[in-house]
Amino acid sequence: MTPLVGSPPIIEDSELAATSARRGTAQAVFRLIRGSRPGLAGLFILTLFGLAAIAAPVLAPYDPKDQVAAPFSSPGGDHLLGTNDIGQDILSELIFGARISLGVALLVATLATILAGIVGLIAGYFHGWVASGVMRFVDVVLVLPFLPLMLVVATVFGPGVRTQILVIGLLLWARPARVVRAATLAVRTAGHIEAAVWMGATAPYILRRHVLPRITPVIIAEFVRAANIAILIEAALAFLGLGDPVAKSWGTMLHYAQARAAFLTGAWLYWVLPAGLCITAVVLGFALLGFALEQGSDPRLRKRGWLGTA
Repeated sequence: MTPLVGSPPIIEDSELAATSARRGTAQAVFRLIRGSRPGLAGLFILTLFGLAAIAAPVLAPYDPKDQVAAPFSSPGGDHLLGTNDIGQDILSELIFGARISLGVALLVATLATILAGIVGLIAGYFHGWVASGVMRFVDVVLVLPFLPLMLVVATVFGPGVRTQILVIGLLLWARPARVVRAATLAVRTAGHIEAAVWMGATAPYILRRHVLPRITPVIIAEFVRAANIAILIEAALAFLGLGDPVAKSWGTMLHYAQARAAFLTGAWLYWVLPAGLCITAVVLGFALLGFALEQGSDPRLRKRGWLGTA
């Protein structure tokens, strides 16, 4: 079978898709990551930050909301990263901030991936006015100015973690929906699916039993990509003051550091830099993990060397 023009080459030669059909999606994903150096590196980084977020009450030396020392205290034995402008321990803020930043990224990615999966499956499987209408709506969402619209919506609904999740998730699903649609179109023309249609199988049955298992690799890769983008957008919104002012996230730390003249006082070295490095490390982890998953979904990305198999 010749793949459709513009569709991802995941049907005919996809290591992850073929393995998932035999062993289950979870085992196939783990097998692919285990055989990829970028995947292992990304998984290690994300696991490290994930464990730190889960164990934040144990790892953090202080409650991040308590005033424990004089404002702008320099790093020392009791406060490894010093304190902020009101005397709160910055290391504790950093550890607890992983909970908000990673939590928002994962929830946003879940919401965006679910919407993209539903829209992409419908637009890719059905024909006629249904698919055309859905894709025209997706095109409208894609051409909207993302950042201005996001700022307007976030301002209308007010700052908060729930607002961030809702706004980012509802604006991030359109591009993954096109990718899922392309993958569904490629699967839709397979011989066994055409036979099932002629035998009278219902669309929900075909989508659940035949289409969805084959495009799961693409959906997982898009989930990782959405989480990668979401953590950057969350930090940007929080930095602009549209996050929850009470919740401790890495973006909120940057916002208060900039608002309280951390750069003028010299506190940026231990107040701004650690949060920025944490955001960079998590983005790198998601990027490496996403690359490993895309290697399994797209044979053109499989290379030898450190970017290839371990």
